[in-house]
This record gives sequence, structure tokens and C-alpha cells, in this order.
Amino acid sequence: MATEIERKFLVTGSQWRSTAAGERIRQGYLWADQLRSLRVRIAGARAFLTLKSARTGFTRQEYEYEIPLPDAQEMLAGLCSGGLIEKTRYAVLDRGREWVVDVFDGDNEGLVVAEVELDSEDEDVQLPAWAGREVTSDPRYLNVNLVARPYSRWTAAERGEADQAAPGEP
Repeated sequence: MATEIERKFLVTGSQWRSTAAGERIRQGYLWADQLRSLRVRIAGARAFLTLKSARTGFTRQEYEYEIPLPDAQEMLAGLCSGGLIEKTRYAVLDRGREWVVDVFDGDNEGLVVAEVELDSEDEDVQLPAWAGREVTSDPRYLNVNLVARPYSRWTAAERGEADQAAPGEP
């Protein structure tokens, strides 16, 4: 079984950008409910289908398969329900640990989140200075939910809550 153990944080500041290399991502959902989702993603010149289960704690099942780029382009254009997620993903190394920082565009412009994959749920993580409030357990920040209710449609209060990210705060 393929398992993903991941934590997600809002990003504060831009110190992370100095060493980051970015890749454009476009993705949409062919199917999603509360138990699972099926996503099509184009990352650079490669394309993938990914099946994910609902999360239990920080963990969920994830199965990813590379597919032909033209197939993914057709799926994004005609089969995905709702809008698309557009973002640039940056790989950032901090204290020997790889993080990914997603800078969203389109309907989710203004949202910047960082994710770190872990080997176990109880693994200790030293947060970079630019990692703000943890949002792992907040379903609003799941990409599948950002398609249905993009960041641009959040109320001022919801955006303010997102902007008040204090380092290390759960």
C-alpha cells in the first residue's frame, strides 16, 4: 500500500525563495467525495493520475501513475469537474529536510502553503522560520476543496485568519 504522511503550513515571508527552483502545475479532479479523490496533474512536461483516500490524522493512501501528456491535457480540458488548480511548486531544503512550497495562481492567488512528507506521524519536525500556522487538519486547504471554494471566494475574516500565521502555532 502507498502511504503519504504529510503536514501542511501557511508560509510567512519570502526567505524560502532564495534557493528554490519552481515547476508549474495544473491539476483538476475527475472525481471526488469525502472518502477519495481522483486527480489529473500536469507538472512541467509530465502528467499523472493520482488516487487519494481521505486522511486519518496526517496519513492517507496515495497511488500515482504517470500518463501521456496529451491524455492529461484532454482530461483537464474536458473531464474535470469544477475549476483547476494552478500553482508553482518550489522544492526547498531546510536543515536537511525537503519541503515543497506551493504558490497558487488563478482563483487561489495569494495563497502560499508549505508541505513536508514524513516517515511517521510522530516524527519530530523542526519548522523553518517561514513556516507559519499549521493547517494540516483544516479541510479548506486541501486542493480538492480549493477547486470547489477557491481562496478568492473566502471572506475577509477567513483570509485574515489565514494571514495571521504565527510560527509553530497549531
